[in-house]
This record gives sequence, C-alpha cells and structure tokens, in this order.
Amino acid sequence: MKIVIDAGHGYFTLGKRCPDGSMREWEFNAVVANYVAQMLAAYDGVETKFTHDVTGKTDVLLSTRTKTANAWGADILVSIHANAAAGTWGIAEGIETFIYSTKSTASVKLANAVQAQLIAKTGRRNRGVKTGDLHMVRETKMPAILVECGFMDNREEAALLKTDAYRRKCAEAIVAGIVEVYGLKEADDVRVDKANVVIDAKKAKDGVLIDGTVYVPLREVAEYYSADIAWDNKTKTATITTKGAR
Repeated sequence: MKIVIDAGHGYFTLGKRCPDGSMREWEFNAVVANYVAQMLAAYDGVETKFTHDVTGKTDVLLSTRTKTANAWGADILVSIHANAAAGTWGIAEGIETFIYSTKSTASVKLANAVQAQLIAKTGRRNRGVKTGDLHMVRETKMPAILVECGFMDNREEAALLKTDAYRRKCAEAIVAGIVEVYGLKEADDVRVDKANVVIDAKKAKDGVLIDGTVYVPLREVAEYYSADIAWDNKTKTATITTKGAR
C-alpha cells in the first residue's frame, strides 16, 4: 500500500506560527509526519512518500505536492497541519479533519476513522469531519484527508502542540485510523493456515502453511518411509535414520 504523508507548509512560510513566534507550524507538522512514517514502517507491504521538503527550507508548491502523489500512484494521502483562527491569541480549540466535498466514500471513511482516533488519543474538542475547497484534498486522485491537530493561537493547545508527547499521540492516531480502515498487519505477524498433505496419493496428517511455505510433521514423513526418528532435547536436534543408513 502506498501512503503519501504531507507535512504542510515550510519552516519559513509567513504567518504559519504561534502569535508570539514560539512555534512555527512546520515544526509540528514535520515531526508528526516523521513519526507517522516511522510507525507505518512496522506494517507489512506499506510504502510511504513525503511530498514536502524534509529540511523545511522550501515550502513546496501545493501543485507539486499533489502531482508527486498522483504520479506515484498513491493509495491514500494524509496532509498534516496545526490550525489557527485569527492569528492572535483566542479561544478557538479542537481538532478537525477535512475532505473535499466531492471525494469518494473512501475519503469519508478514512477521515471519520482518523478523526475519531485523534479525539480518543488526545482528549481535545471534536470539531468533526468537514468539507473544504483545499488543494491537497481537491487535486489528489486518491482518498485524501487533511488533519488540523489543534490551534496554534490557543494558549493551551499551543503548549500541547510544542510537546513531543502530543505530537506522538497525533501520529499514533493517524496511523491507527489508517490501520483500522485498511486492515494493515504488522510485519511481524505470521499467517498460519492448514495445509492438506498427500504422500504417494495417501492423505497424511495436516500440515501448516506459514507465509507461503508448507510444514509437515516430521514423524509422519519418517513413519511413512519406515525410518527411525530420534529427538535430542538438549541440542534441539531431530535425527531421521533411513533403512539403508542403519
């Protein structure tokens, strides 16, 4: 699964900061984006791509970002932001997730899941899933959402946005929402299924299919060929001796 992670803006983008200049939005967005990528790396079959400049020196054009996502053939896109109301200290608060008004039901489903996880993990006010004419969700060909994880011009939320703990919670929530919707499995998970085993047209005991390989009980095979089998528990060694080797 190809997942695009977009950290909004750049370090030097004008106006995108707390009213007192104590935090730039990029500082929050980029850290959360990195955490999301790191967490998604633990899941099987997941590829991630950033559309932003990881140094923050350049605020990559929105059109370039969406072209990158579309050209890569991404399955979903998540754009990460911190919010602002008037740009001066105020009382606006909470978390909201945006989709484009004509986006697919897949976008709606992803947005609802991520929004619910963000509220559950942060405890902030739920501003809901909303539609907006935003480039990152409008010009993408795949299900796309834009998350606003709190207000930089609310003193309480600004303090949270600066903390590593809150940033990790937001990343965990985004990943949890994706995992919920797309049923991602951790790479360490091993798929085990039953496998029918036939030896010389005779049904043997069931084997197991683990990640594409069939495993058969060793004693079953040894007995079929009238071989002796011995187990050394100390060395954890199974030894089969065939008739000709006795």
